[in-house]
Formats: sequence, C-alpha cells, structure tokens
Amino acid sequence: MLSSFVVVGMEIGKMSLRSMLADAAIRGVNEARAKIFGHVLNTTGQRSAHKILRKKFIGEKVASWYPNDIQKEDPMVVARKEQERLSKLEMLKRRGKGPPKKGQGKRAAKRSK
Repeated sequence: MLSSFVVVGMEIGKMSLRSMLADAAIRGVNEARAKIFGHVLNTTGQRSAHKILRKKFIGEKVASWYPNDIQKEDPMVVARKEQERLSKLEMLKRRGKGPPKKGQGKRAAKRSK
C-alpha cells in the first residue's frame, strides 16, 4: 500500500506528503460512502448507463394497460375474416375482376405480343 503512494508521489512530482494524505483520505471516504449508500463510484468521469439501469422496468405494467388482442386468439374471429375474404373474392370473380389464372396476367400478355 505504501509503495503505491510512493509511485504516485513520484509521478506527480512536488506534491507534499500532507496533500497526498488528504487525497487518500478523501478517496477513502468517497469509497466508503459509495459502499454504504450503494452509489456507483465513477472515478474516470466517463458516461455510464447506471442511471438508466437503476430505474424500474415498466414494460409489464404498460402491457397490462391494454387488453389482449382478441383477433389473434379467437379462432371464430379468424374464421369469419377468412370467410369474408373468400366471399369478396367470389363476388369479384363473378364480375370478372378477380385475379387472372396462372399464365394469363399482364406479363404473359406482353410476352405473347
């Protein structure tokens, strides 16, 4: 532990022993405070996602506000929509507006010319 103070002191240059001890004491107090109160000690000053990650998750609460989608769950609703689609297609075919048979569409007509 003492050797780290010596290396730090040599790198800094003319830093007095008193200021080195004061810095070490402040660092120790900050670390103890962070440990006691559960804070994250950010000594580098870089941005971190800790502020976002400490919030409570709200996804399930928001999802509970909306009812379940009945169209995806109820087979009667799905069958009714399919029946409506088929009846509409049949009505279009009777008027001659339905989809063409395979090989008789616009592209096939362009090739035959």
